[in-house]
Amino acid sequence: MDKNTILGFVLIALIVLGFSQLNKKSDKEIASEKRYSDSIAFVEQNKTALAGNVAKASLSKDSVAVNDTTAKAKSADAFGDFSVSAQGVEKFFTLENELVKVTLSNKGGRIYSVLLKKYFKKDTLNNSQPLILFNDKESNMGFTLVTNNNRVINSSNLFFEPVSGISTDSNGNQTLILRLKTSGNAYLDFAYTLPKKEYLLSFGLKANGMNTVMPAGINSLDMQWYSKLRQQEMGRKFEDRYSSINYKYVADDIEKLSESKNDDKKLTNKVKWIAFKDQFFSSILIADDAMSSTTLKSTLEAENSGYLKEYTAEMSVPFDPTGKTPTTFRFYFGPNQYKVLSAIANNTKDDAGLQLNKLIPLGWGIFGWVNKFAIIPMFNLFSKFISNFGLIILLMTIVIKLVLFPLTYKSYISSAKMRVLKPEIDEINAKIPADKAAERQKATMELYGKVGVSPMSGCLPTLLQMPILFAMFSFFPAAIELRQQSFLWATDLSAYDSIMKLPFTVPFGFGNHVSLFCLLMTATNIVFTKLNMANTPTNDQMGGAMMKWMMYLMPLMFLFMFNNYASGLSYYYFIATLISIGQTYVIRATVDEKKMLAELHAKRKSNINKPVKKSGFMARLEKMQQEQQKAVKNRK
Repeated sequence: MDKNTILGFVLIALIVLGFSQLNKKSDKEIASEKRYSDSIAFVEQNKTALAGNVAKASLSKDSVAVNDTTAKAKSADAFGDFSVSAQGVEKFFTLENELVKVTLSNKGGRIYSVLLKKYFKKDTLNNSQPLILFNDKESNMGFTLVTNNNRVINSSNLFFEPVSGISTDSNGNQTLILRLKTSGNAYLDFAYTLPKKEYLLSFGLKANGMNTVMPAGINSLDMQWYSKLRQQEMGRKFEDRYSSINYKYVADDIEKLSESKNDDKKLTNKVKWIAFKDQFFSSILIADDAMSSTTLKSTLEAENSGYLKEYTAEMSVPFDPTGKTPTTFRFYFGPNQYKVLSAIANNTKDDAGLQLNKLIPLGWGIFGWVNKFAIIPMFNLFSKFISNFGLIILLMTIVIKLVLFPLTYKSYISSAKMRVLKPEIDEINAKIPADKAAERQKATMELYGKVGVSPMSGCLPTLLQMPILFAMFSFFPAAIELRQQSFLWATDLSAYDSIMKLPFTVPFGFGNHVSLFCLLMTATNIVFTKLNMANTPTNDQMGGAMMKWMMYLMPLMFLFMFNNYASGLSYYYFIATLISIGQTYVIRATVDEKKMLAELHAKRKSNINKPVKKSGFMARLEKMQQEQQKAVKNRK
């Protein structure tokens, strides 16, 4: 190795050594970085606490001030400017109107519990208990606060002080301001206002001089909201199906997380509101401005835990540390009732409306329209004059069946025409061998065309009735008005009407009980199916026998499907089917089938020399059969 190489290595070593000495951190810098790292670890611990794993000491009702010097020094080091609010005794304050009772805690300045006064929950002995949406550790809310000296604290671990207690204005609105103090003159106010007759709770953050204790450039805060969803209804499986986190984008429609599995989602667009939704009740956070960088998470709870799901929302919200512009929200704690949610207006003019009524699953497309513009208005109209909801459902069913009667009549007449023509259809089948299905079908369609009968004319009225059928399927499980309303043996028209508990669970969704309205619905459907089969001619070559079995099988399938559904829905289908049976007998008594056959023959005579014009359906059916016959020949 020559001297130049050796000299080069020495110079490199000197440069590296000098660079490391120049960049060596002082003891003061090392201590500062350690404090910052500790603060970051501290806020992560707070976030975990908000997700439900809160340490007992941090949520204890009996938290007391610690007086030893060491604890105070640690508190000052960890909380910085907020050290004066790090210790305290948890106290509670109540805002209350005729609809809701909201308990607030000075620990975190949060909503501690919510009780709905007009609704109740049945216990295991069928006794009514106050309906509490959440209480104590079942919910939490906090904001991440950063100080000038690199402290990162969550408001849920700090103690607030009430400002002049609860005040009531001339309109009966109650207001409480909880103040988070700092070691200087800066502070942060949480203001809660409960109107006299609303489920809405206004909530606002207003700073005072917080720009002196927070880093420059702060214009938002990270907010965390957590809640465990209580099981409130008798049927857990059904309630679970309608429980999820729903949210609305500022400039878009409403979306939701999965109801049936653990789910989480990071939202990139601005969000207007987030709803922790149950089957009949919701906790909704509505931003007067918007929320951004939102992360939502829904986790299923164990079946015997008394809870359905655990919800978590983390988002960024606007914040003015100078206090010139407050950050304002509204909480909705109340029922998922269409007229109540529809009445909640938007506080700002940034979009067309909150559309909170879309939280109620009324069905998509035309089914939702039927519910909004027909079923719900009719239900509300009858509710003004009648208090018995069983009678209301009965009246609604009668009205619906009367409105649909022209379609029912047309469907019956179409079936009757095909029935009186059955002897002639049998003659065609006797003349043409079974292996010539296309010829049979062509001759049958020609006969129908000459007498002016269309096979589709009986199906069309039935199809037109389907939107109402499916609309009612969506309406009854979502109608909170039916909740805990009794009728005959059913104690709750929004849940199943169990008349017998089984010592075992029947598979395929039947469950471990027997619902009487569901049994009655199944029995009447079997009777109605038998009546229809007797009135409808079958064609074996068109799979008539298989269709017949399928028609009888459907009521049995409904027995398994509806045994866990709302008894009000089974009751409606039971009454509707009874009326349909009655209508069938009435129509049959008024229709002279001999006269009908004579009219069909007269029409055929008048059209005997006229070419039969094929309908689109008949043409497609004939073409399909020809293609099938061709395929069979090719296989041979």
